[in-house]
Amino acid sequence: MPSAVQHPPLAFLLACARRGVRFSPWLLVCNVHAQRMDLYRRFAAVAGRWPAYRWLRRFRVSTSRFGTGQVRDTNRTPLGLHRIAEKIGGGWPIGAVFRNRRLTGFTWQGQPTAPIAHRIFWLEGLEPGFNRGGDVDTFARYIYIHGLADEPTLGRPASRGCIHLSAADLLPLYDRLPVGTLVWIEP
Repeated sequence: MPSAVQHPPLAFLLACARRGVRFSPWLLVCNVHAQRMDLYRRFAAVAGRWPAYRWLRRFRVSTSRFGTGQVRDTNRTPLGLHRIAEKIGGGWPIGAVFRNRRLTGFTWQGQPTAPIAHRIFWLEGLEPGFNRGGDVDTFARYIYIHGLADEPTLGRPASRGCIHLSAADLLPLYDRLPVGTLVWIEP
């Protein structure tokens, strides 16, 4: 486990500086190779150039079974600097199933293999030409952090580009993280 107080990845800090992106109070860092995602909370006041974050929790995730990549129609998990652009599913019970970001039913109503369930964080890329705009646009590719019915796949690449998370981990995050929270996806 990482130490309780640490700086986020240097590549994340540099990407924020290059793009003039303000650091958010919360940060999610997804490591594709390790199939994990870490949650950090920013300190209120820190001396120095870079913000300090406190590591809070590690989650087991599943990213794309096709690897990483930015281009549309490849079903790959995009890398780089993102933010939560929209939150979908608030107020619905655990087991809510979504298609095209709309409720279609529940996992206990004949949808036990639902690919998108519980809640959705819709991601937006913040790096023009890399994960924003044209055929590399994360938002236009409908890349989410979301739950699924088949949770035994967590911990190994199994998605079609999105980041899968268990309902037990996703629901508290959904309640805690606001729109605008930064997400760093690294290989």
